[in-house]
Amino acid sequence: MQEILIQRAKKGDAEAFAQLFSQFEMDLYKMAYVYVGNEVDALDVVQEVAYRSFKYIHSLQSSFHIKTWLIRIAINCATDLLKKRGQFLPYEMEELEQGEEPHEELPQKWVMEDIITRLSKEEKDVILLRFYNDYTLLQVSQALQLKLGTTKTILYRALKKLKQALEQEG
Repeated sequence: MQEILIQRAKKGDAEAFAQLFSQFEMDLYKMAYVYVGNEVDALDVVQEVAYRSFKYIHSLQSSFHIKTWLIRIAINCATDLLKKRGQFLPYEMEELEQGEEPHEELPQKWVMEDIITRLSKEEKDVILLRFYNDYTLLQVSQALQLKLGTTKTILYRALKKLKQALEQEG
């Protein structure tokens, strides 16, 4: 069924594309939200993904890779939005005033989000795809267009950084 929708979408069938896109919309929203940090921008990113993917659906080489192709577009759209706004990090973290102590009992989710912002873009991409979207390492490497060995290296480097940052945070 998915293959038929893809073939129809490649021929310009907007209704087929809409049915196809709706299958992945929630995953795309989650990925966008992790990058941009708020609902409005995440929805804007998903809308841009819909536009770009419909425009370039003809370049999709294998229907088997539709999800990774869409996720890659979502990452690019989110990154483009952040660059346009002059933000490199996916969340605007307020700086603590000098002498102000951080709240001791911040939710663990906030601490993890702060630590993830310290990773490089490629490390963040690998971590988010691997652990937030439950991609296998092979799927991560395909989505990011990296060699499997490179993907593993990036993952292990990122995990080491996360471990060190968590140990420093206590």
